[in-house]
Formats: sequence, C-alpha cells, structure tokens
Amino acid sequence: MHIPENILQQVNEWLSPTFDAETQEKIKEMMTSSPKELEESFYKNLEFGTGGMRGIMGVGTNRINKYTLGKNTQGLANYMKQVFPNKELKVAIAFDCRHNSNTLAKVVSDVFSANGIKVYLFSDLRPTPELSFAVKYLKCQAGIVLTASHNPPEYNGYKVYWEDGGQLVPPQDGEIIKLIEELNYNQIHFQANENLIQYIDKEVDDAFVKSSIENASFDTPVSAKDNLNIVFTSLHGTSIKSVPQTLEQAGYKNVHLVPEQSVPNGDFPTVKSPNPEEPEALTMALALAEKLHADIVIGTDPDCDRLGVAVRDNEGKMKLLNGNQTMVLMTAFLLEQWKKEGKINGKQFVGSTIVSTPMMMALAEGYDVECKVGLTGFKWIAKMIKDFPELEFIGGGEESFGYMVGDAVRDKDAVAATLLICEVAAQAKANGSSVYKELINLYVDFGFYKEHLVSLTKKGIEGLVEINQMMVELRENPLKELGGQRVIMVEDYKNATALNLLTNETEPLHIPKSDVLIYYTEDGSKIAARPSGTEPKIKFYVSVNTPLDSKDHFDETNRFLDQKIQSILKDLNVN
Repeated sequence: MHIPENILQQVNEWLSPTFDAETQEKIKEMMTSSPKELEESFYKNLEFGTGGMRGIMGVGTNRINKYTLGKNTQGLANYMKQVFPNKELKVAIAFDCRHNSNTLAKVVSDVFSANGIKVYLFSDLRPTPELSFAVKYLKCQAGIVLTASHNPPEYNGYKVYWEDGGQLVPPQDGEIIKLIEELNYNQIHFQANENLIQYIDKEVDDAFVKSSIENASFDTPVSAKDNLNIVFTSLHGTSIKSVPQTLEQAGYKNVHLVPEQSVPNGDFPTVKSPNPEEPEALTMALALAEKLHADIVIGTDPDCDRLGVAVRDNEGKMKLLNGNQTMVLMTAFLLEQWKKEGKINGKQFVGSTIVSTPMMMALAEGYDVECKVGLTGFKWIAKMIKDFPELEFIGGGEESFGYMVGDAVRDKDAVAATLLICEVAAQAKANGSSVYKELINLYVDFGFYKEHLVSLTKKGIEGLVEINQMMVELRENPLKELGGQRVIMVEDYKNATALNLLTNETEPLHIPKSDVLIYYTEDGSKIAARPSGTEPKIKFYVSVNTPLDSKDHFDETNRFLDQKIQSILKDLNVN
C-alpha cells in the first residue's frame, strides 16, 4: 500500500504519544484496511468556510475531533490574549443535537479554561442564534457553537463569534488561522480549570425569548393570533428549546408540533436531510397541516438558524416558499411597520447577499431605505451593522432560508423569524388576505422576481477537483448568451472585477474577494455560480424577472418565468 509522503508525515505525527491510544489505534486500522479513507482524513487541514469550520467526525487533520478543535481553540485563546491584554477574558459556548456535540463543547471549554479564560457553557443543546445573543448579553469577547447546521449526521462543526455577536470576518479570521497553523498539537492545553467553567441556561433563555418577542412582534390583535393555525417542526433539532416557548409567550396558542420530530436526535431518523430548503424535510409537517387544516407550516434546521415556510396558495394547497420569497415577505412587512410608525428617515438599511433576489433592492428603493449587499453568509450582514453604527438595521436575509430581524442577534435567527412570519400570516388572514396573496401583491408593486437554485454535490478529493475545474472553465470560456439573451456584464468576485461586455470596460468590485461568478443578461436576468463554503457542492443561482400588471395574470406570468429559467439551465447544462 502506497501512502503519499505528505500524508505519511501527518500520519506519523498522529501516531506519536501526543495523541491518545484510541486515536492511534484507529489510524493503524485505516492504514491496513482503509487507505482511501486514511488519505481523505489527512490530505489537508479543515478550513474555515462560510459558516466556520465544518467536516466529518473522525481522526485526522481533515476531520472534526478533539485535536483539530483543541488546536483551533488554543489558537483562538492565544489570539484573544493578544487582542485583549490585561482584560478578564470570557467566552460563551453552545452546542446542538449532533453526535459528540456535547463532549466536543466540553473539550473546547476545557482548553479555554486551561488558558485562564472564563467559560459560560450552556448546560444542554441550544439554538445557534441564542449563542450569538449570549455573547453580547454576557459581555463576552468571543463565542463558539458546536454545530454542522443541516449537514448529514456524520458531520459536526465549529463556528466562532466575536464580541459584537457576529461571526469572524477578514482580516481577523486570517490572523487567527495563522496562529492556529503555527501551533503544534503538543502545545494544546487540555487540562481544564473547572473553577472557570460556569453552566448557563434559564437566565439567558428568558432574556433571549424576551428579546425575540420585542424584535419580531408588531401589535397583532389577540383574535388574529388565535385564528392562525400553525404547524411547527424542529426536525429533531435545537429549536424545540426556544421556538414553542417564544410563540406561546408572544400569544400564539394555536401551535401544533410534529411529535415524532420534536425529540432532538443527531441521526435525524424521520428525514433524508434535516434541511428545510428541501421539501422532503417538511413531509410530516405538511401531512399534519392537512389533517388539522393549518394555515402555515414552519420547520427549522437542527441549529435553528434557517426556516422553511409553507402556506396555502390560491387553490388552498400547501406550497413551500423558497428563501427569497420568505425574505421578501418579511422585509416588506418590516418596512411597512417601520413606515407606519414614522421611523424611516433615511438612516436605515436592509441587508442581503450577492446571490439572493434583486427584488430586495426594488423593495428598499420603494421605501427610501438603503439595501446593502454583501458576500454569502450572515457574517457579512453582521459586519454591515458593525461598520455603519450611524445606521439602523431593519432586517435582512439570504436565499438559503435564513433571516435576521433587527440587530439583537448578529446571525440568521429562526426563532425571531418564525415569530415574524407568524405575524405576517396572522395579520394577512385577519385582513381577509393570505401570505400567498400578499406575495403576489408585492410582485405587482415591485416586479415579479423568480429564483431557482441548482446544487450539484461532488464529494471527496475528486469532487473538489471537479468543482474547481468547473469554475476554471467558466472563467476561461465565459458564457456569451443565456436563455436566448446576450450576457452584458460578468462580475468575477475572485478577481474583484466587473467586465462590461458592451463596452469591454472593466471596473473594480469593492467587496472582499470570493470564488463567485455572476452573469447579467440584457433582459435583467442574473445567474451566479459559486462553490459552497460549507458543503461539497457547487451552486448555480438563477434569477429572472418581469413586470406583473395584475394579480389576475399571475399564473401565466409565472409560467413565462419558469420557461425562462429552464432555457437558462439548458444553456448552463446543469438542469
């Protein structure tokens, strides 16, 4: 059996006494019986992506385990001491429902405490947005949540938050990664100082729920709340700890949980994937909704930062909205509420991302509010709040089913967003309308924007090569026409340039570099290609639009836009 030299060096280090006997045994076993798995486990170091560090659990440098997380934590502890000298350092740590999340959270807590840093560790699983809230509430310098969001059961992850409650962004992440890479595994302090570890729960829970209600409630009458029939599923995740409590305290009594999915379970036994972006994940909730004649179905992913929403269409059938639609609905509702209260004065903004619907720009313009657009990931929306303290943040989101209401939580937050979409639904129903009808009204007012996502999974070393090659080919052989329309502009975020194909002029993009390509056609369509930062996938985002002169023409206009999307996908060769 041939093991490449670079991998053999890493393997030999992991067979040294620095690593425990169990780890060494597993490596020896892989060397004899699973050389391919050995190579996958050691061919690179796990990297910080869009949502922190995420990977498969197991032994090796490319796996989530006590040593890779310990090294990260030691590097972060060293960085905190550099940045905050002579200060009492504090971190908050949370974990989700996944296998080993609780034990890995304790390992991370041990390393921080061994470095003299005070640790607030949640006593049980909690939603990711509560960790973001806790960092600010407890005046911590940093926070960690052990989660892999909606990835398959074999994954776990490590998300780092800073003192503003937002995730790490450049150049900080690079500075920390440099310190981590300089460390040897034998420099990790694993011996806990238990006196510095304090378990937290009810006090922070109560403050988080109270804050969620303050941010996402808008004078909905009691009768309207009582009249909204809600089905909710936590998809075996952490939201069971916060969402039902938030809805109840906000006055929503007509809430029905999917019992089989209300028990946290890292195997996610009732779904193929615990991802509310995928309609299959809400199958049981939709069945319960039919049985109970519910108005709305809401499902959250395991760490409770994304939400999927289904509502009844004009024929009374349940229809799953996509992330762009829920984002537009919630943003329009918030803007209207702020306008009614006389709070819009030119010093407010909403936030979105480069691969999300351009309809956010149209909405913001309609309310004389700025729409700031950043790279994919809520850390960039959180950074907007930090970078523009003179502006008030109303709300914002991205196409991948995440939303942030106000600035109390600096990450996508399915607790406040669940309450907010219920407010939208309750008020619409009380006014003789519905969520679906309100969406169509927005299309009439601001233009009918329709989006479609194609996500191609490419696993392992070969998959990474294939994804990179697809992006190389798109750059070297740029598309000239899509869906029968000329491409007039290409934005390449890796090179930070925008090329106008009509004038052949290039302009700089004033946004951090990222491996994203966006094509614009002469009829206003927008097509983006982007490798995922958290999963072995390459994603293609298609957005088309046309005016909608009347809600009576919705169905035929919808079909027209569907045809445009299919034509574009055919040219991309990804449908």
